[in-house]
Amino acid sequence: MPMQEVIREDTKSSEVAFHNARFAADGSGERPADRFYNITLRSYHAYRARLRRDCVGKRALEIGCGTGHHSLELIKEGAIVTGIDISDVAIEVANDRATDLGLPSDFRVMDAERLDFSRGMFNLVYGTGILHHLNLDAVLPEITRVMSPDGHAVFIEPMGHNPVINAYRKLTPSQRTQDEHPLTTADLRGFREHFGKAELRFFYLFTLLAAPLANIKAIGPVVDALHAVDQRLFAYIPALQKFAWMVMMDLSQPRCERYS
Repeated sequence: MPMQEVIREDTKSSEVAFHNARFAADGSGERPADRFYNITLRSYHAYRARLRRDCVGKRALEIGCGTGHHSLELIKEGAIVTGIDISDVAIEVANDRATDLGLPSDFRVMDAERLDFSRGMFNLVYGTGILHHLNLDAVLPEITRVMSPDGHAVFIEPMGHNPVINAYRKLTPSQRTQDEHPLTTADLRGFREHFGKAELRFFYLFTLLAAPLANIKAIGPVVDALHAVDQRLFAYIPALQKFAWMVMMDLSQPRCERYS
C-alpha cells in the first residue's frame, strides 16, 4: 500500500476513535465549545429550510449524519433518507432514535470517500461540518457520482481564514481531530471543478463578538443586529467573506463523467 494511503487510513482510524468517544459519552456528541454555536441559529435555519424545500419523496443522503438529527427531521418531512457516518457508535444511536420515534431508518457505517451507492442515486446530498474532515479530492467525485443530474448538494462548513477563530482552534486542540482543515478560498474555487453551479452564503464575522455571551437569553437582539451588519458587509465588501466563520453551499449541476 502506498505511503499516502497508509497515512490516510491511520487518519481515518483516529477519526473513528475520536468520534466514537464523543458519542459514547452521552449519545449527543456535544463538546464544550458547542455552547458558542448558540449564535449560529440563522445559518442552521437557512440550512434546514433549504433541505426541506421540495424534499417530499426525494432520495437524500446525509454524509456525517452523527446521531441522525437532521436526517430524522427530513424523514418526517417525507424524504427517503440514508445517513452515513464513520462512527459506528453514532450510527447505533441514530438507528435507536429512529426506532424510538417509529420512523424508517437507513443509517449505515460508511466511509464518505468510498460511497457504496449506485451512480445518480440521490436527489439531495447534504451534511454539516463534515467536508473539512475529508480529503476533498476523494469525496467530491464521489458526491457528484451518486447525485442525479438535477440534484443538489447542500453543506455548512467552517472557513479557515479568520485569525481569531484560528487562534482559538490552536488553544483547544483536544476539541477536534488533528486532520481537520477548515475550508479556504482555494477549496471553494475547487468546488467549481465538480459542480457547474455553486451558490455560497457566508455567516458570522462581527457576530463572533457575541460568542462569549452566547448562553445569555437576552443576547438575541444583539446577535440579530450583528448578523445584519455582517450580511451588509459581505454584500458590499466581498473580500471580507473569507473571514466568515461559516459558509453554506448549495451545489448543483454535478460534473460527473456519467453526464458528460
